[in-house]
Amino acid sequence: MTRLRFALLNAAHDGANTRRNFRRELDADLVEFDAVAGDLPDHTEFDGVVVTGSRSSVYWDEAWIPPLVDYVAEAADAGVPVLGVCYGHQVLAEALGGRVAGMDGFEIGYNEIRRPRDDPLFEGIDETFTAFTTHGDAVVELPPSATLLAENDRGVHAFRDGHCWGVQFHPEYDIDTARDVTDGKRDQIGDARVDGVLESITPDAYDAACEAKQLFENFTGYAERLAAERAERAAADD
Repeated sequence: MTRLRFALLNAAHDGANTRRNFRRELDADLVEFDAVAGDLPDHTEFDGVVVTGSRSSVYWDEAWIPPLVDYVAEAADAGVPVLGVCYGHQVLAEALGGRVAGMDGFEIGYNEIRRPRDDPLFEGIDETFTAFTTHGDAVVELPPSATLLAENDRGVHAFRDGHCWGVQFHPEYDIDTARDVTDGKRDQIGDARVDGVLESITPDAYDAACEAKQLFENFTGYAERLAAERAERAAADD
């Protein structure tokens, strides 16, 4: 089978860390689009679509956001596997009929997440796992046909709807990204909290969070199986 081809919809305003992290974690050819600049695919002929994090909120009045939400809805409707991470998770929720709202406070740092049920995306990941989180918005209403896959006391951390998954946490982060993102939150959450989180970003904490990186391999494997099934059906029709 030929190598998988994913659309990477980069919603990060400064995409260098984001680009590095996703290109490291996803074993596929990535066709990158600068979603913030309004650059989106004009088709859904991909083996998968991945939507990244962003410092924006999905409900902000910014011209590039509705087209991104619409494209994700179109890809999902076409049966393309979609993985949304943090902001991408919120975009996916909105695209499928859910709702996102601001949180009471801000979740940041290495935090514990629970998954109440099994799912192919979380195969090989413990029922309680550690991941880096950084968000002030949350999915407050799941899409009507979605299934909750993971949560903690700050809300929804993963859901599935058909071939689509959203995860609120950041399995793609390396230590440098976690530190850069945290240090950039000083105006938002204050120096004292930022310094405390920075102290907690240690090699041991990162090693514990690496367990969640398995979901990238799981997503790629799912997309590969789906592509193979479609190829077999197409060959049979010929």
